[in-house]
Amino acid sequence: MIEDKNQQRTDLSQLGEFGLIDHLSKSFEIKQKSTIKAIGDDAAVLEFDNKQVVVTTDFLVEGVHFDLSYMPLKHLGYKAVIVNLSDVYAMNAEATQITVSIAVSNRFPLEAIEELYAGIQTACKLYDIDLIGGDTTSSTSGLIISVTAIGQVDKDNEVYRSGAKPNDLLVVSGDLGGAYLGLQVLEREKEVFKVNPNSQPDLDAYTYIVERQLKPEARKDIVKLLHELEVKPTSMIDISDGLSSEILHLCKASKVGCDLYENKLPLDPQVISTAEEFNMDSTTIALSGGEDYELLMTISQEDYPKIKANPNLTVIGFITEAASGAHLVTRGEQKIELTAQGWNSFDKD
Repeated sequence: MIEDKNQQRTDLSQLGEFGLIDHLSKSFEIKQKSTIKAIGDDAAVLEFDNKQVVVTTDFLVEGVHFDLSYMPLKHLGYKAVIVNLSDVYAMNAEATQITVSIAVSNRFPLEAIEELYAGIQTACKLYDIDLIGGDTTSSTSGLIISVTAIGQVDKDNEVYRSGAKPNDLLVVSGDLGGAYLGLQVLEREKEVFKVNPNSQPDLDAYTYIVERQLKPEARKDIVKLLHELEVKPTSMIDISDGLSSEILHLCKASKVGCDLYENKLPLDPQVISTAEEFNMDSTTIALSGGEDYELLMTISQEDYPKIKANPNLTVIGFITEAASGAHLVTRGEQKIELTAQGWNSFDKD
């Protein structure tokens, strides 16, 4: 958290908008055969043959979605890509290209933006996607990032939120709640640093949950796994705003209800121990924490034998008729109405 005061600082005005774009994009490689023309013209040109094309976009705004006092710029660039790729994979699609637009204030030198784009480039390499365009402009209120992700999926293989049917199984990848608790740890260390700027945080006991917050991963592997298992979900969504919010999105779109079982929620041991340390309820964190970027899906019961032994997937409930409503079934076998209490950027303190 201690800033190096001797860093080189190159003012962005020395390059200009197009010089900056050229500088930042020169080291990006083109990997996708669907990328016919990338950066360097009025528009990118893509060719997908007989594939369905999926497109999604997200904003990340300084002070709303991220805090640079503990979010390294390289991690931020990486995460900005990941949150968009996650939406593509939630459609059962393959991510292929991204565009990145940024607005920056004059407090950011070239070297800072290079760090941001180093994270973007790392995500492009690891997820085999192409940067094909974007925009840069100035900002009077810090850093703003907008990423658009493009993907492809075979016709009739796309998965929407609206396909869940009564008796389908409710299934989630990975584990839940880590990203939110990682944020709590970072916020606590920020407050300690304010009081004593010479203190250095000891995060050894929280490595997993801090990584879940600062460097999340999109579940490209789950889409591949489902294909290998010959399982097509009846509906799917990524968990960005909290499990309960996403379940209710699925229920609304599919016009169904659900029973979610508290004792089936997948929790990492570090989540359980840190929740106890912060005197928080781990179930509430799993339901409302957000930013896990796992995939929530519904699967036909006929496909259960294909997934039952897989450690990457957990059955956490089942779909019911709409009239039954959406409920959490507690460890004490009580039914509680499921409510959405996840992240909302429009909430005011």
